[in-house]
Formats: sequence, structure tokens, C-alpha cells
Amino acid sequence: MMELHLRRRYYPEGTNGEISYQHRAVCACIELPWRGNRRFISCIPEGRYRLVKRMHSRWGEQLAVANVPGREGILIHPANDALTQLQGCIAPVTKCTAPGAGQYSRVALDRLKDLVYPVLDAGEEVWLVIVAASVVGRQVTGNP
Repeated sequence: MMELHLRRRYYPEGTNGEISYQHRAVCACIELPWRGNRRFISCIPEGRYRLVKRMHSRWGEQLAVANVPGREGILIHPANDALTQLQGCIAPVTKCTAPGAGQYSRVALDRLKDLVYPVLDAGEEVWLVIVAASVVGRQVTGNP
């Protein structure tokens, strides 16, 4: 079993984080701001989620976040601007440049897939544990 950790920093404009494995950074990531887990406009709640492979008719093999309460179709996919390119999903990036914004997302996604896919292909489970690192700016209510 593999367990990845995503430590988030919440901002009104977006959510930034770092995905690590065994206390080593894998990549940064961006998400939408926390907006009460509302579909298409909020990041998902903190918690422990299983990662699985999912085939998408248009985009091919994808990494999906399973069993998110009240949500479905949450993917880990490339994007460099959460507000214009995400609808609740997680985007790996090599570097966060602003709240909800980053650079070289496809490079970071490839790095994550190179780590996770061999474990999934071996029939083992991969889990993502999402926790708050801090809340910045106005007070966020709800999950964070």
C-alpha cells in the first residue's frame, strides 16, 4: 500500500498544496478555493481517498480520486489555473506561482504518474491523505 500526503494552504482565490510520499516532495498542486464542497466550484474536503485509474473517452487513462462525499468524477489532471481550468479536480504543478496557479502541470503529472502507476499496476492500493497546512487571508468556514 502507498500513502501520499497533500498538505493544503487555503486562499480566497484558490488552494495550493504539496503532494509528498514518505516525507519527500513529489510535486506542488493547485485546486479551487474551499466553497463548502459544492460541485464544480470547490476543492474536495480534507480526508483519506483511494486513487484509481480511470479511462476517459477523450483523454485516455486518468488518475481519479474515489469516493469523495457528495462528488464524482474527481480527477488528478494537468492545469495551470484552477479558476479557469478546474471543476473540483486536483492539478499537479512543478511550482505554485499564485493562489490557485502554477507552472508546468504536465511535467508534474508525469512525475506523479511515474510514482503511482507501477503500484496500481501491481494491484496494490494507493491512498491520498488531504490535510490543511494553514488558512491564509479571510477565515474559511467549513471543512478547512
